[in-house]
Amino acid sequence: MARQQGWFALLLALVISAFLLCINLPFQLGLDLRGGSQLTLEVQPINISEKVNSEQLEAVQLVLDRRVNGLGVAESSLRTVGSDQLILELPGEQEPSRAARVLGKTALLEFRAQRAGTRIEMQRLQRLRSQLRGIVSYKENFKSNNSESTDLPNIQKQLQDLGASLGVGQIASSDEDEQIELIRGKINNEIVNLFEPSLLTGSDLVSAGRRQEQNLSSWEVTLAFNKDGGDKFASLTKSIAGSDRLLGIVLDGESISEASVGEQFKTVGISGGSATISGNFNAESARELEVQLRGGSLPLPVKIIQVRTIGPSLGAENIRKSLFAALLGLVLVAIFMTIFYRIAGVVAILALSFYSLFNLAVYVLIPVTLTLPGIAGFILSIGMAVDANVLIFERVKDELRRGNTLIRSIETGFSQAFSSIIDGHITTLISCLSLFYLGTGFVKGFAATLGLGVFMSLFTALTCTRVLLRFLMSYKTLRKPTNFLPLKQLPKEITIT
Repeated sequence: MARQQGWFALLLALVISAFLLCINLPFQLGLDLRGGSQLTLEVQPINISEKVNSEQLEAVQLVLDRRVNGLGVAESSLRTVGSDQLILELPGEQEPSRAARVLGKTALLEFRAQRAGTRIEMQRLQRLRSQLRGIVSYKENFKSNNSESTDLPNIQKQLQDLGASLGVGQIASSDEDEQIELIRGKINNEIVNLFEPSLLTGSDLVSAGRRQEQNLSSWEVTLAFNKDGGDKFASLTKSIAGSDRLLGIVLDGESISEASVGEQFKTVGISGGSATISGNFNAESARELEVQLRGGSLPLPVKIIQVRTIGPSLGAENIRKSLFAALLGLVLVAIFMTIFYRIAGVVAILALSFYSLFNLAVYVLIPVTLTLPGIAGFILSIGMAVDANVLIFERVKDELRRGNTLIRSIETGFSQAFSSIIDGHITTLISCLSLFYLGTGFVKGFAATLGLGVFMSLFTALTCTRVLLRFLMSYKTLRKPTNFLPLKQLPKEITIT
């Protein structure tokens, strides 16, 4: 009696521990349960006639994965689909535009020296760019103050004058934003063309960071080169130090900074293998550039072809339906087990309840990201756990029909069902392993939760069920064969009392 109570106390301690884990640790919910964003990206070959091979797709996935991790989005998922597409899931991210900006850029960083004899042209283009920024700033302030559009013709006239200065002719578009982008692109292209081809690129970078400029509200991005990159940077800055030529920092074909190099670096250049990019960055834009540079350059261009957002309300509805399905399944199983197996059925329901609790505790400990297919795997594993109990109780009933005592029938039932239970669970585990390693995305989630459920099923069927039955059978009032079989199915020589 004392021994059975000791095992029951240990089981109860495990149940309490599992319950405390479930209420104190958060569950990791997938995109379909938590809500968030899903981006479909297409990898595009350099030449239209070529196809993206598996090595190139894997290289792109590796770079994008580093960028996603840099964004700090928890429980993100990036997987390949077909031969040239990737699907990125960002649970909890309701505004995917930030991720789209960071992921879609190739992040090709170049350091270029200004061509000799282009000082006057550079100053002219910088002045035009400054005028454009002033127009954009005025336009944004104009909108934020909800002012009447009386100055609209004046803004359009300034844009037309800028376009004429750049030689783009009459701008046909009436959309101010389109005009601004057209002029900005023209200015940028002409500035970039004033620089020599690059000898130093982002491939020589070791790390990138960001910091706020002293006594200013703007941010700057810090760079650290490897030894070869540091030597190239020192040589590049030495060649233009103390002259009217500028050092251009070009990202994805866009000049983000042009800086002069002081005469004090004329002897050895800027050594030490580090540099700083200042381009009137705010905290967010500096963070985005840092993530792009730390993630590396994309080996092939990437185009975002679809953005899908799942609201939190839809995720909550999915959770409610999943819980309803799980509870309904458990109730139906409980009714079936109680009718057909009597007190043993009640024990099975208790064991199943413990099984569900242990499973959820494992989910929060690992942690497992729960999705709808994952919940389906969990519910299916409940059926596996019931199946193990059915095998045991059928053996117990067979032994009682043969005339064995109740205690011996229970022990024999467990020993005889053991091999069948092990065989059934091993075959299911093989299927789970195959699905997990060969499947993708949601299929892996289904296989993971089903596989964990199979392990838990073995534990609850062979341990929890036995402990509960032995504990109950230690009470004489419950130790009756009629609690397991109808009286008419028992041999006449068995004593019922």
